[in-house]
Amino acid sequence: MSAATVVTIFHPSQDSADFTAWAGELRATAAESTEFRISVLGNPHLDWGIAVTFASARALHHWLDSAARQRLLEVGRKRGILCATADMVIVEDGGVPAGVGFFRHTVAGDRIDEFVAAEAQLAELSARFSGFEGCCTFAPVTGGESFAVLRFRTEHQLVTWLESPERAAALGPLRQSLVREFSLVSSTTTFGSTVRTENGRTAVTPRWKTAMLILLVLYPTVMLLSRFLGPILDAHGAPPWLAMWLSQVVSVAVLQWVLMPWAGRWFRRWLDPIDGAATRTSVLGAGVLVVGYLITLGVFAAVRWLQYWDFSPT
Repeated sequence: MSAATVVTIFHPSQDSADFTAWAGELRATAAESTEFRISVLGNPHLDWGIAVTFASARALHHWLDSAARQRLLEVGRKRGILCATADMVIVEDGGVPAGVGFFRHTVAGDRIDEFVAAEAQLAELSARFSGFEGCCTFAPVTGGESFAVLRFRTEHQLVTWLESPERAAALGPLRQSLVREFSLVSSTTTFGSTVRTENGRTAVTPRWKTAMLILLVLYPTVMLLSRFLGPILDAHGAPPWLAMWLSQVVSVAVLQWVLMPWAGRWFRRWLDPIDGAATRTSVLGAGVLVVGYLITLGVFAAVRWLQYWDFSPT
């Protein structure tokens, strides 16, 4: 079982002491948690947030759904403590939500203030990039592990910032406050690209791997929609141009929310730009995909019932 963390972002208020006191009440409802943290408060460039870690995702969701937590959230709302985003659930081996960067840092005990200042500077700089939604930093009290949650509207916008020369040039002060290089919990996009940061360098899944995986699920999807959805649209009098558009809408939706996340889980290691970077791993994964292509081609070539052209109206 992997540890799971939920991060909740709140609108900043005028009374940080009241927020801290309320967070203490919330902590009492999370008796099974292994860690409870309040973010850095009072910096205009950093969001307010609470991060709670549990030994398993099941325990975390049990707490999220609990009546005690809901009651405390309602108490907070009456005191002006309002959630700014939906809860973000981060599982070590399950990735993070799209558009979210979850960074781990080991901070030197005598450089915590420098670390917070560097995080605020990075947040201020990243706010100039399209899609930026906020940054929340959870600093240690006396040194040790810290983490930061960076939010962009889309995964592409997050990657644009992570790979930007502006960010690379601004990392110096942050690195000086750390005992060792920071790391990024891997993030996988809907269409299969995985973002990883190791030793301070960000890597993304090669585009050819993402393209190969998309092709594996796209071909049978289009074939099946042409076979089963196409005749239904024709029977209802949809003109060809509209029927094609509707089929594409369905195929994109199925790929984005069902097939690509499913395929991405099976090929997670191969898609990982660090763990899957070895030549042997890349070749083996590509070979498996080629076999998948051959199987789907063989099925649609041999099974007449699946051949949409034999069922097209004449």
